[in-house]
Amino acid sequence: MRIAITGASGNVGTALLRNLQTQSTKRPGNLELVGISRRRPDATLPPYAGVEWHTLDVGRDADFPLLRSALAGVDAVVHLAWQVQPNRDLAALHRTNVTGTSNVLEAARQAGAAHIVCASSVGAYSKAPKDQRTDESWPAGGMAGSHYSRHKAEQEGLLDRFQEEQPGVRVARLRPGLTFQRSAGSEIGRYFLGPLIPRLLPRRPWIPMLPAPDGLIFQAVHADDVAEAYWQVLDRRESGAFNIAAEPVVTPQELGRLLRARRILPIPMALLHALAGLTWKLRLQPTDSGWVDMAAEAPVMDTSRARQLLDWEPRMSSIDAIAQVLDGIGAGEGVSPSPALKPRRTSPKP
Repeated sequence: MRIAITGASGNVGTALLRNLQTQSTKRPGNLELVGISRRRPDATLPPYAGVEWHTLDVGRDADFPLLRSALAGVDAVVHLAWQVQPNRDLAALHRTNVTGTSNVLEAARQAGAAHIVCASSVGAYSKAPKDQRTDESWPAGGMAGSHYSRHKAEQEGLLDRFQEEQPGVRVARLRPGLTFQRSAGSEIGRYFLGPLIPRLLPRRPWIPMLPAPDGLIFQAVHADDVAEAYWQVLDRRESGAFNIAAEPVVTPQELGRLLRARRILPIPMALLHALAGLTWKLRLQPTDSGWVDMAAEAPVMDTSRARQLLDWEPRMSSIDAIAQVLDGIGAGEGVSPSPALKPRRTSPKP
């Protein structure tokens, strides 16, 4: 099987390459990997070695011939390429996230790929109550206050139309919760906290009092477990949507235990929203208030379909995945061969 992966040097892409190369050792000669990224990693080092690399931007129309050439002869396309920064340039984000998805689907159609597997998100869903589990039938209409959510909903619409127009192609989409691993700590710190705050965080944070809204309820999963779900979809040639998340559901109480907080101080979600918006406008941190909107409104997903059809079971709990990334943020950990996951330099070079 020849598999092309867009965004192959990022958080999930790197985890997927690790997984696929493990699968390849079990099936020598049966897997050929094609990596596509805007910035080429060092292909002499694992997990990027042994991959056919193509450097291009999926959102640039001028790069479409390169994209079409990269997908020539592939059996499956895993579309992971996505951009969350620069948060202040929505046109650039839309070009990569939505136009990029459209370009990948058209290139895959022209290349004759029989299987499309796309990275969607819990953020694609419309607002849902937090006191019940939501399966894949819940509308994927997005949440208006979040540009990330709106773009994911547009992406889902593109997948729906492609599926209608290309009934002979299997189209799958994974909707994971927040996806973490230790080696993505530096990247996640840069993207969501900025250059300064991660340097001030201890590797094992301790917060005597945790101010958090009661509605701050979300799901998380380790990148390796997400990668395993992608592999199962590819191997079984599955189609449709799959919710992917580990247990337990993360509540303020679970976060408090993780951060060793002695007390949880409930605050209004509106206050957290206002603080995020103000600090973003003042350029104290790079994350706009739309991420608070998404945290407040995203559903608590039911993962039964993935467990039943993919025989998928996460190996790491949501709390352990969060603990890993907090440790990675504090330590500035990353993956040196990948420009996307480059570690933070914590001390001057000699």
